[in-house]
Amino acid sequence: MSISNSKIIDMYKTMLKIRKFEEVAMNASAEGRIPGFIHLYIGEEAVATGVCANLNDKDYITSTHRGHGHIVAKGGDLKLMMAELFGKATGYCKGRGGSMHIADATKGILGANGIVGAGHDLALGAGLSAQYRGTNEVCICFFGDASTNQGTFHEALNMASVWKLPIVFVCENNGYGISTSQKRHMAIKDVADRGVGYNVPGVVVDGNDVFAVYEAAGEAIKRAREGKGPTLLECKTYRHRGHFEGDPMTYKPKEEQDMWLKKDPIPRFEKHILNNEVLSEEGIKEVQDDIENQIKEAVAFADNSPIPNVETALEDVYSDIKDQGR
Repeated sequence: MSISNSKIIDMYKTMLKIRKFEEVAMNASAEGRIPGFIHLYIGEEAVATGVCANLNDKDYITSTHRGHGHIVAKGGDLKLMMAELFGKATGYCKGRGGSMHIADATKGILGANGIVGAGHDLALGAGLSAQYRGTNEVCICFFGDASTNQGTFHEALNMASVWKLPIVFVCENNGYGISTSQKRHMAIKDVADRGVGYNVPGVVVDGNDVFAVYEAAGEAIKRAREGKGPTLLECKTYRHRGHFEGDPMTYKPKEEQDMWLKKDPIPRFEKHILNNEVLSEEGIKEVQDDIENQIKEAVAFADNSPIPNVETALEDVYSDIKDQGR
């Protein structure tokens, strides 16, 4: 696998953006500045980064309740994202959607989603649309291991396979469905095995190795663009935080946490960058400083933005029948 240094640096920047964004969101949530629940992506950055590095603005993604990383990796605006988390009128959804419902159709981001398993069928629609219109667009469907127990997963895989739709189903297997270990909610070790029943290729990769994810996703995306149908890509990874902020994580054994923290994808990537002289230590520091400044600007934008006016409460809620010519 040959990847240019510029591509490697871009992926490193993306991973750092996700990590720094999430760390700031974590602190803001603890301070009570973010209303509602947030579900952080810390520890899983290599998955969204490696997959989305193969995409363009015309390609689609569907996301989950743990969606910040996907949106950043697909090119989402940090300021609009932060403002949405803060419930401000300048946010992506005018402060109405919050953490779990950020979307940007101009970049193919069909929306994060608070309903477990909802993204599977949304991806099916996007894939069918691309096929019907005769484009070479691809839809990436991100989801967690536990959502593969939902009927939507099986429905979507079956139909995508029958119609050979250009979809890559990306399972971010972090080992837990809320607080329930994968070992307790399914009788198989690899979620990728579930593709067999639908004649969908199942691929397992180290989700903390951005290069492994990039390569496997690239092959699956190429296959989808060529009209050969979907792939089920399982990325083994681990969330460093709880299911949501405030979750005490008492269900996670300490030795398990210690083992996965040693596999943190960002220090692992930085080691590669240094060993292969992609960047020097000074170069890495410059990138880190630049990302931190971008995050600070996003927070300042959110802090200084107005809250939604109460008079707009019913806007974007009901459709106007008159506007539809009825």
